[in-house]
Amino acid sequence: MITDSTRSKVATDLVTLIAAGSAKIGLGGNSTSPAATDLDVPVAGDIASLSVIKSDENVIEIKVSVDGASIAGLVIREVGVFDTNNNLLTRNNFTAIGLFLLLKH
Repeated sequence: MITDSTRSKVATDLVTLIAAGSAKIGLGGNSTSPAATDLDVPVAGDIASLSVIKSDENVIEIKVSVDGASIAGLVIREVGVFDTNNNLLTRNNFTAIGLFLLLKH
């Protein structure tokens, strides 16, 4: 059994670990291997920003933001969160979003 205090401590420690890390977005999204160390097809460059909060005693919320101009012409299918040593902590693949267009006025 995991106690409530342990759940809270784990959530707090995860927030600290994730906040110091980074995020990537990708074009792939096919792999489901728990042994994965990176995204299937990561978008080059450091274009995603990461924020994380502990929203309840044992709940964390991770937000990855990307400027649309950075992904013009792309279809995004995956997001990954990494620690400071570039170890993949979590990866989420999803139904494709995009094709992102860059409109100039």
